[in-house]
Amino acid sequence: MGSAFGLTLVLLSAAPTYAAEAQPQMMGDVRIHDPSVIEIGGRFVAVGTGEQGQTHGAIHVKTSLDGVKWADAGLIGQGPPAWARATLGFQPLNVWASSISRRGNTAFLYTCLSSFGHNTSAIGLMTNTASNPLKPSEGWQDQGLVLMSKDGDDFNAIDPFRVDSSDGRAYLAFGSFWSGIKLSELNPETGKLINADTPRVALASRHGGAIEAASILERDGKFYLFVSFDQCCKGIASTYNIRVGRADRIEGPYRDKDGKAMLEGGGSLVLATTGRFIGPGGQEAVRTSKGDMLAYHYYDGDAAGAAKLQLSPILWTTDGWPELGPVPQ
Repeated sequence: MGSAFGLTLVLLSAAPTYAAEAQPQMMGDVRIHDPSVIEIGGRFVAVGTGEQGQTHGAIHVKTSLDGVKWADAGLIGQGPPAWARATLGFQPLNVWASSISRRGNTAFLYTCLSSFGHNTSAIGLMTNTASNPLKPSEGWQDQGLVLMSKDGDDFNAIDPFRVDSSDGRAYLAFGSFWSGIKLSELNPETGKLINADTPRVALASRHGGAIEAASILERDGKFYLFVSFDQCCKGIASTYNIRVGRADRIEGPYRDKDGKAMLEGGGSLVLATTGRFIGPGGQEAVRTSKGDMLAYHYYDGDAAGAAKLQLSPILWTTDGWPELGPVPQ
């Protein structure tokens, strides 16, 4: 009797305090990789990596009225910009992991150019002062290079993410493999580095291991750094998973729920492979009229590993950590 009573207590204490609502089921054309989402005029626009060998590798665009049902909206630009070859020393095949954000009436679109497995890479910028969610591919102006890395550097200038903090300043998070995730301050208005010798602040690292796709969300005086661990881009063999850490300052130090520093490989798990949602990652946190949300891609196990978009509300625990509900069936 005593053992059964003890077991009952254990089971009760292990039961969840609430049943989290499932993530919404996306509909329509949701084929995208490395998604970045913005809300403009009550509508949602998503941009993603261009496809090699198709449409010159230009940035893909999707739109949605409600953030659930999506439609293809064409392309932004005509592939890698004209300055890419002279800057990098080779011609990139496509535009990677673009990141879209907005400050005032200006939309900022950060792009990256590279080749797989190398860190001769560049982050560029396009701006749009008349962004129209009904015509999201129109009105963009190329502003050229923001920063680059080259062979021999300890970082990789890909996976850009702009964050505008509550004190009016702006920053660019970036990085993949090598020494990890970096942060540099931007001129909020131009979107370029605030000065030529702007320092690169180290935020997270796995000491050469797989970490990338950084994004930062400010909430209640804290900063949350989301990253992807492990391997993308392998369809159903992908091992991507989403991690997070928290800091009191945007420059860090970021630590996970167990107190482990993200500079030492820390990062609390947000989402890993679950059912047909294989290798979730390439994520960005975004603030919307519906609340804080996380955009990410996954490789659909029911669709031969096609990369698809998921946009889900971020749920906050009582002790201030982000979670996601169960993946849709």
